[in-house]
Parts: sequence; C-alpha cells; structure tokens
Amino acid sequence: QRRVHGGLYALPFRQRTNMDYGTKIESVQTFGRKKNAVAVAYCKRGRGMIKVNGTPLELVEPQTLRVKCFEPILLLGQSRFSAVDIRIRVKGGGWTAQIFAIRQAIAKAIVAYYAKYVDEASKQEIKDILLAYDRSLLVADPRRCEPKKFGGPSARARFQKSYR
Repeated sequence: QRRVHGGLYALPFRQRTNMDYGTKIESVQTFGRKKNAVAVAYCKRGRGMIKVNGTPLELVEPQTLRVKCFEPILLLGQSRFSAVDIRIRVKGGGWTAQIFAIRQAIAKAIVAYYAKYVDEASKQEIKDILLAYDRSLLVADPRRCEPKKFGGPSARARFQKSYR
C-alpha cells in the first residue's frame, strides 16, 4: 500500500480496503463436494441472505430437490442464520450433485463461522445436530466414477464372448 503524508485519503477510493479503516470483515470460506460438483461458500456477518450463483436460495432448480438445500436451515433454525450472509458459487457435476454440494457448503460454512467468531459450545451443538440428521452434511462422499477400460463397453462389463 502506498502511504504518503495524506494518510488513508492519499489512496484512490478503489484501493482502500477495510484494513485501512481499522475494521476486519468476519468471514469464512468453505466448500462442499459431491461427485464432480464443487460449491464454495463465503460466509460473513450480515442479515441472513443466502445466494447461490447470485440468485436467492428459494429459486434454486430443480424445484423437487430445493428442500435439500434448506435442510441445514430447517435443522438449525432461522435464528442461527439471521446474523450471517452466505454467498455460494457452484460449478461442475449435474443438478443433483450441485444441490448436495450446496447443502454441504452451507452446513460447513455455518459450523466454521460459529467456531471462529462465536463460541466452541454453540459450534459443537450445531455440529451434533447436523451429524445426527445426516453425516453427508459435513463429511464429503469419497465415491467417484470409475474409468472405462478396454475390452468392454464400460468400467466392469466385458464384450460378449463368441467361439465361432
């Protein structure tokens, strides 16, 4: 950072960061994974807004799986999410894998935020609630697609054998 005798205001406005104002943004960044889908959640202090790729969580498609995204919120209650904003970027995989990556990212983000900025007891309480409901909310599923081999149409199946 350039600092001349003008202090903070010697910098152009774009180059001033929150560090210059003496404040620090309370934020954590976590990720959720399912198959080839990766969701990155950025959680900071706010007013309870949750957005996925810039659109509200209420408009996530497909509609049938939308309730899966809301599971961490429904389990922990709206009150725990009212003080944080969560922005999620999701890439790769299919619809279903992306939905499962999003719910994992949300769950991990709230746990990490409470661990870093609130207290250990409430973090542990949140973690216990989530793990009791579904372990995949906090722990990634390691299963991946097996690569195809020669001598057959897929990973395991072989071409039919003929003797004549």
